[in-house]
Amino acid sequence: MLGFMDLVQNEFLTASRWNRDNSYGSLTATARALLDFETPRGLRLNISSLSSANFATSYTLGSIGVVDGSLSYLYSSLSLRPPSKSSEIPLRNVIEGYRQLLELRRPDEPWWWEVWHQGKRVDRRGLFRTDALLYGRLYLPTSTLEALYLRRLNPTSQLKISCVSDSHLKSGGTILALLQRDVGKYSTEYLYSTDSALLGIRGLYNFGPDPRKGAASPEEAEKRGIGVHKANEPGIESTDGGSLQVIGLNGRFSAGCELYYGLLNKSGGMSTGIRFATLPRHTGFPYTMTLTLNPLMGNLSSSYAVKASPSLALCSRFDFNVYSYESDLQIGMELWRRKNKTKEQEAVEWAFEKMGKVKKEDEDVAGVLKARVDQEGSVRLLWDGRVKELLYSCGLVIDCKRRDNVFRAIGLEVQYSS
Repeated sequence: MLGFMDLVQNEFLTASRWNRDNSYGSLTATARALLDFETPRGLRLNISSLSSANFATSYTLGSIGVVDGSLSYLYSSLSLRPPSKSSEIPLRNVIEGYRQLLELRRPDEPWWWEVWHQGKRVDRRGLFRTDALLYGRLYLPTSTLEALYLRRLNPTSQLKISCVSDSHLKSGGTILALLQRDVGKYSTEYLYSTDSALLGIRGLYNFGPDPRKGAASPEEAEKRGIGVHKANEPGIESTDGGSLQVIGLNGRFSAGCELYYGLLNKSGGMSTGIRFATLPRHTGFPYTMTLTLNPLMGNLSSSYAVKASPSLALCSRFDFNVYSYESDLQIGMELWRRKNKTKEQEAVEWAFEKMGKVKKEDEDVAGVLKARVDQEGSVRLLWDGRVKELLYSCGLVIDCKRRDNVFRAIGLEVQYSS
């Protein structure tokens, strides 16, 4: 389950109209969410608050043999109004599961961000006057400090600087700078890390229609041999700022790669990957397939995820090394448990639907179960849910091959926010 600060950061990206899924780093996001989820260890309590539209705080207290905790603060120049009460936060906003890719959106025009009054520009936007987010977290008693600086430079660019200060790290800490550019059709990322003076570049290219070249009129679309839909039809969103949208395919094929080189240790690396994912207009089961390759290390990884029903998602991943012939197979699932309804409740919901009133999202969700098993006999279980005003996660890790110590880890995490 995502923490409160992660929820606020995602809200900032959504409010600033940044697509988190259109990058090489998110190529395998669905498989990681369904297979690489973390289970809580020990007992942990999180208390958070969105005191204003621009400021949030969070406090964590945990016990794993010793008592530890953290203090977190966040500031956003962009006013954010996400559901902040733990009793109102939709579970789908804090639980990472199957990632349904949406249609590519045409980037905003630079002049859309401008606000003028009496012939003067009053929005105070510019290279260093755009929306920004500041985040800091102090871990106790180790005194480790994390910091994040995120700024939208323009409608297609974003700067992200992450810092960690810890006496156990080389040089006392490290800094990672990431410059991202997303134009819809493709995205690029340039990174630099003070750890080994690492330089890197990543890119992702989407095959198919270019969202920057939407049809401006039915006549133009007819000349190009492309059908169009009215933007006010259900499920249709204009991609060219007008009233029409080009009809695309039912899925999207993407390919990307990354290159990096350490100036101090004189070593480099690379990886490449492809992904095919269905779009919302696909009439069958949504599914995502990925294939990644690290040619220097010889690692090959393939994954397949499918949303078999609105409440069930399945995923499998197979890893293989062409040099050592070692392999690994992992299978996972995500199951959303619905509350049992009486005939009277179903009749009331039917009446509300007839009146045009929509029920709250996840109103009938009792909890979410995640499970993963691998060929080594390790089983990981995670249950996320809500009780009254509290969000909670309880997890368990089982090692079926060790009879003397079957339960390797068990934990409970409770979150309250206001």
